[in-house]
Amino acid sequence: MGILGIDFGTSNSAMAWASPQGKAQLIPLEGDALAMPTAVFYNAEEHSTHFGRDAITHYLEGAEGRLMRSLKSLLGSPLLMETTVINNQLVNFSDIITTYLAELRERATRHLGQAPTRVVMGRPVHFVDDDAARDAQAEDALRQAAERVGFTDIAFQLEPIAAALDYEQRLTRETTVLVADIGGGTSDFTVVRLGPERMHQPNRADDVLATAGVHIGGTDFDQKLSLGQLMPLLGYGHLGPDHREVPNRVFFDLATWHLINWQYQPKAMAQAKALQVNYSDVRLHDRLMRVLTERYGHHMAHDVEQAKIRCSQTNAESRIDLSYVESGLAASLSPADLHTHLAQLLANTVACARECVQRAELPNGKPDAIYLTGGSSALRTFQQALQTEFAGVTLVEGDLFGGVASGLVVGLQCSADSSGQRLTTPLQEKLIES
Repeated sequence: MGILGIDFGTSNSAMAWASPQGKAQLIPLEGDALAMPTAVFYNAEEHSTHFGRDAITHYLEGAEGRLMRSLKSLLGSPLLMETTVINNQLVNFSDIITTYLAELRERATRHLGQAPTRVVMGRPVHFVDDDAARDAQAEDALRQAAERVGFTDIAFQLEPIAAALDYEQRLTRETTVLVADIGGGTSDFTVVRLGPERMHQPNRADDVLATAGVHIGGTDFDQKLSLGQLMPLLGYGHLGPDHREVPNRVFFDLATWHLINWQYQPKAMAQAKALQVNYSDVRLHDRLMRVLTERYGHHMAHDVEQAKIRCSQTNAESRIDLSYVESGLAASLSPADLHTHLAQLLANTVACARECVQRAELPNGKPDAIYLTGGSSALRTFQQALQTEFAGVTLVEGDLFGGVASGLVVGLQCSADSSGQRLTTPLQEKLIES
């Protein structure tokens, strides 16, 4: 039986399949779409469960229910073992991850005509920065979820390594590449030697020159943009009668995908209502309470994400329509806003890339090329920051959403030595485990 590769992403997920003799092929997940938002919507009206774009559509069209996004962000978080109320029942957050993985496996089964049992799952260089114990717990939680849905042979591969192995299939000469995998929750970097003469070697340990990662990704960008452009309309940074800013925790949580639902709980609602005394302009508080009572938090987060994408693609100002909160209310996002709000996050991300290259000790101090993968690597301001840091190095934009999934099965097929044992490399905590 062949191998299934699952790129379980913070914002989007993808799958690829390879038979023992075949090449990796991406599996359509929603119609012809090869990537699916990592989203689950529990419809309270129909008592049904929806996934991906269908989940987001049901939520945005106003169906009563609960939308869960950025599920991967729960791995390594204390929230993972917490419970939440969904359709009047207590549900463990880890079970929600299991539900999503079960749906992925079911869609793979329908496409392949057989239920896959062997899987290699992508993982970031660090689920959790600077905490090896929590990082191991995060991987173990993902392994347990995979076991619960029916996988019996489970391996893990670093996502930037998978992206590199996918890129290698298209190279015609040996190249030293910095792989930049910028996803929804993490930014991972790898310096690796690739080429047609190397791809069939059983032991690739010496080709991986350095790895590095930081827990910064697209959802962090969205949070900063929401705080900068939308949350002030609800009172973030607003000075009250005592000339002090309104307490800001509610705004940070409303701007953070996987924390939004917590603000709809009775205790959080009562705390938000009590903030009225901290406002000089009570209209701002009225907007905040409308967002909470009508559960518009995910709607606003989605609008920020889409405005970020439009602004980056067009290099022009993008309007954010908030008339569902208040008639005539709107915000905007310009290229200058992207630069201002994301400067520190991008500096930290590029610093991680620089550290990775320095660890590799390349002869001329630079890679031959930078290979971009992960949806957030398309952000124009990020690419500009990389080009400034690595002047003269060519940026190559890969398959932003499917490259990791394809590389996962390529990597597993090439990862056994002559004794059949999976390989590990000395420059990463966990390249592959089984």
